Amino acid sequence: MVRFKNRWLLVEFIPVGLSKPATDYLEGKHIWGALKQCILSNFGDTGWGAVGLSLTVKYYSPTTNICIIRVARDQHKIVWGAVTLLTSIEGIRYIPNVIHLSGTIKHSQLAAITHNREIIARYRAQAKTSVAYQDSYDSYLETSTLEIEALQD
Repeated sequence: MVRFKNRWLLVEFIPVGLSKPATDYLEGKHIWGALKQCILSNFGDTGWGAVGLSLTVKYYSPTTNICIIRVARDQHKIVWGAVTLLTSIEGIRYIPNVIHLSGTIKHSQLAAITHNREIIARYRAQAKTSVAYQDSYDSYLETSTLEIEALQD
């Protein structure tokens, strides 16, 4: 039995110059398409040929703008380079920030859950609400944790 080795990138897409977040319509397929175009323009057909079969966007959260990307172990540097060179998705400018690189989905899930909690804590600090205050972020944290934990390799 042959086991495919993967790398998992946890990426945050920070919108640039938006007064209100317009990322409600952004989905994983848009990120995948933007990555494909970035790889084709920067690494050519050879780069896309190496990466194309293994590149998958497994998770995207429009609330916290984080994304989990799976790619083959040997080509993860090409995808990381493409993510770094990515400037816009669907006409909206973003700054991509690679938060975590892992060899297993479990460690990516743990990093994503931790990062979600940090982002929600920042949102609450900006709103100046206490920790004990019940808001929609509590339900978001519960549902996002369940979604992330349900991801399979």
